[in-house]
Amino acid sequence: MMTTTEKAKSLRKNATPWENKLWYEFLKNYPIRFRRQQPIGQYIVDFYCSKAKIIVEADGGGHFYDNKIEYDKERDLFLQSKGYTVLHFTNLEIDKNFYEVCSVIDREVKKYI
Repeated sequence: MMTTTEKAKSLRKNATPWENKLWYEFLKNYPIRFRRQQPIGQYIVDFYCSKAKIIVEADGGGHFYDNKIEYDKERDLFLQSKGYTVLHFTNLEIDKNFYEVCSVIDREVKKYI
């Protein structure tokens, strides 16, 4: 069985097109450092900014099924209990409203630094 770190490394190598867009067109060169596929506890988050304690999730269609909705709720509660702010964006939002997605992330980061 893969460790969380090994799984995170695999997820970085096999990122979705929306994760790649967010990473290569915005977060990679953002002035405050973000990490991709970061293990936190038993979970792996898509993007993580330790300085602002912000997590950014790119949610594909699989996140809208009942069992995944419940899993995401539990995961968010765990992360929030550790002091993290969790931002969720759908793949459609990343495709159609990329500038707004980036603006929301920027505003949230600036609240905490």
